[in-house]
Amino acid sequence: MKTPKRIEPLIEDGLVDEVLRPLMSGKEAAVYVVRCGTELRCAKVYKEANKRSFRQAAEYQEGRKVRNSRQARAMAKGSKYGRKEAEDAWQNAEVAALFRLASAGVRVPKPYDFLDGVLLMELVTDAHGDAAPRLNDVYLEPDQALEYHAFVIRQIVLMLCAGLVHGDLSEFNVLLGPDGPVIIDLPQAVDAAGNNHAFSMLERDVGNMRAYFGRFAPELQDTRYAREMWSLYQAGELLPETSLTGQFKDDDHEADVGGVLREIDAARLDDERRRAARADAERGSVKGEEPPPPWMQ
Repeated sequence: MKTPKRIEPLIEDGLVDEVLRPLMSGKEAAVYVVRCGTELRCAKVYKEANKRSFRQAAEYQEGRKVRNSRQARAMAKGSKYGRKEAEDAWQNAEVAALFRLASAGVRVPKPYDFLDGVLLMELVTDAHGDAAPRLNDVYLEPDQALEYHAFVIRQIVLMLCAGLVHGDLSEFNVLLGPDGPVIIDLPQAVDAAGNNHAFSMLERDVGNMRAYFGRFAPELQDTRYAREMWSLYQAGELLPETSLTGQFKDDDHEADVGGVLREIDAARLDDERRRAARADAERGSVKGEEPPPPWMQ
């Protein structure tokens, strides 16, 4: 097939020998099967921002680091330079996430290189060597659904232990390889500790997996893995080997509203006494009396 223009620099640099066929086209990128020497890999070509249906919502950007203050100001102003920097940061986020998660043992496609908006990575195949299907394209027996759901939950735990939340996880971006599910599409991954929306995204990711696998194994519909793992994460107790139950009991202790109000009133009265004492002391100093003690100042 004709080589897509965006992949030409990879061929010129010797990273790719031949583009074989298109694999898929999604909301953010087009993916091609390419030959690199004797290996088949895939090249993910990111679409330009104005041609993508997936928008870089502010909640995904929160907590992401930028190179310097100039870049941050330009991105905030939305200048031409700022838009380019934002686009580069969006694409680089997936590359960084893939390397980070692969190192943490998460089953993601192995990244090889990134050049001019094209990500070269592992081609995930099925048992026959063909491109692996997405979860959405397969039918599962109940025991398979339970097994794969447990595997995906383990991957989500590993991601969280590595400090990341996928942010857009569903049956459409999980491939089914011969060794089980493989998580893909990570440009929107968020920092678990630095993003105020991280838990809601985690809950949505886990909920999507519960809903999908629950079609084949209805008992999964009653699980609450997101709240369980997030509670452990916040307490600093979530580890890669942590065994989860899928159950979580909400804190049903009533808040001591009266006690809080009493504390507020006490603080207010104490502040009023200090203000009154300070005013009296200042009036005394005008008359030539001793200055107020330090605790009143």
